[in-house]
Amino acid sequence: MSIAVVCPGSFDPVTAGHLDVFERAAARFDRVVVAVLGNPSKHGTFTVDERCELIEAETDHLDNLEVDRFEGLLVDYCNRRGIGVVCKGVRGSGDLDYELQMAQMNRRVGGLETVFMAASPEHAFLSSSLIKEVLRGGGDVTGMVPERVEVALRDRLT
Repeated sequence: MSIAVVCPGSFDPVTAGHLDVFERAAARFDRVVVAVLGNPSKHGTFTVDERCELIEAETDHLDNLEVDRFEGLLVDYCNRRGIGVVCKGVRGSGDLDYELQMAQMNRRVGGLETVFMAASPEHAFLSSSLIKEVLRGGGDVTGMVPERVEVALRDRLT
């Protein structure tokens, strides 16, 4: 049996923690789809296309991973793609509380199962918003995001 899993999120920007989850998922599932959420009512730091390009550049070594975009409900996207499992990284109890509610709703509404992957300790404090805040303040985020992401962020934020 071939098992496909979706890793959804906004990834604005993708961090070392996100990439760690993608790689670990790719080692455990037959196919991984990183689904980048596009929300027309929100203006992110990067466009959905830019986020997809950054993720693709950092994951091109993973043959069983693809990057896609979606809008609307995750359950609808997964049903269209024939994917029944969601993989979410969690950093701590706050993430788990929120993600558990989402998992239960996705199961109730669309029959999706969710697998939670605990963040690696070295990435457990990372968030896209925190990375942007540190960069805006002139801080160093080396190793927290890939180098090309850091360059793109500095160009966009400073």
